Amino acid sequence: MRSLLLTILLFPLAASAADRARDLGIPFDGTPGRLNAITDVPGVTVGHSTIIADYPNGSAARSGVTAILPRGEDSLFLPVFGGSAVLNGAGEMTGTIWLEASGFLEGPVMITTTQSVGMVFEETIKWRVNKAERDVTGYAWSDPVVAETWGGRLNDENGFYVHGEHVAEALESAKGGPVEEGNVGGGTGMVCYQFKCGIGTASRVIETADGEFTVGALVQANYGWRDILRIGGAPVGQEMPVQQAADVRTPMDDEMGSIIVVIATDAPLLPHQLKRVATRAGLGIARVGGMASNGSGDIFVAFSTANARELRAGTNLTAGFLGNENISPVFTGAVLATEEAIVNALIAAKTMTGFNGNTVEAIDHEQLQNVLRKYNRLDEE
Repeated sequence: MRSLLLTILLFPLAASAADRARDLGIPFDGTPGRLNAITDVPGVTVGHSTIIADYPNGSAARSGVTAILPRGEDSLFLPVFGGSAVLNGAGEMTGTIWLEASGFLEGPVMITTTQSVGMVFEETIKWRVNKAERDVTGYAWSDPVVAETWGGRLNDENGFYVHGEHVAEALESAKGGPVEEGNVGGGTGMVCYQFKCGIGTASRVIETADGEFTVGALVQANYGWRDILRIGGAPVGQEMPVQQAADVRTPMDDEMGSIIVVIATDAPLLPHQLKRVATRAGLGIARVGGMASNGSGDIFVAFSTANARELRAGTNLTAGFLGNENISPVFTGAVLATEEAIVNALIAAKTMTGFNGNTVEAIDHEQLQNVLRKYNRLDEE
């Protein structure tokens, strides 16, 4: 393998603290959590494995895996209530049939590139079998939730470069605290609005009649034509058009691609309520200009970390939940956190060259600020 490899990097390209939307003065509604990340929801951990490699035969890996563990290490044996939703279904998120039938999200949510779903699915099962206690059948049963977006502009999808060690690395490295964004994990080779993109996250603190809660979102963004991009309500895409001749367009320029959104909250909610929360991710995408094209996989999952004690094995269990009349702040938090997570993914990403020499430029921060300033949408205080 070494003889075939020109360069290989197996470490995340982390965004610096300055590589976030609010640091540029981009305004957003709502109150973020302390980290403005999905890990503001207590117990949630995130890990990445990033693969960047170039080969003499012209193949290239710009790929990886991202793992979201709803209860950290406790995710091995303690489920969360969850729900999923689809805005447009040209994509994959495994495990959602059982999620919808049972109402339980059992284990992590994994995100990778399209052709690696099978590998990540199998290796996530192995991880759980090796760590979790056996059930009454003698097995550690698992039906993992594995989602994908297509990285074929920068990654050789037919190279199948995601392997078992990358899945393990993402799972074992999962931690609380700040979350790496941009060219990292499953988002390594992703493109949105024809800018380099990838992983992004954000959170909102919400007030309900039942108390204060947190809603966090993590996205793997890989969708959108340039001209529909809006940030802070300004028509950024129209002001920053693609510098590309018509004769070098590819089929990938004519489809919007996909986005995976994971929403977490500590608000006590039941599965049918979490399905409603998951649908609100689509409204967050719309605030950034997304329209869900025919070939787009816009697939969402939401979970609640509440009711931990009540979900331990037993009989005659009782769970608490918000009444429907008090759930709207959770919806709002999901919309706003999704919107900002997408913009954070754009801001954190760096220009990348990959498969077939394709280069995707990152959004120019200074130019973006100038556009927002033109529309009086830049916070310069």
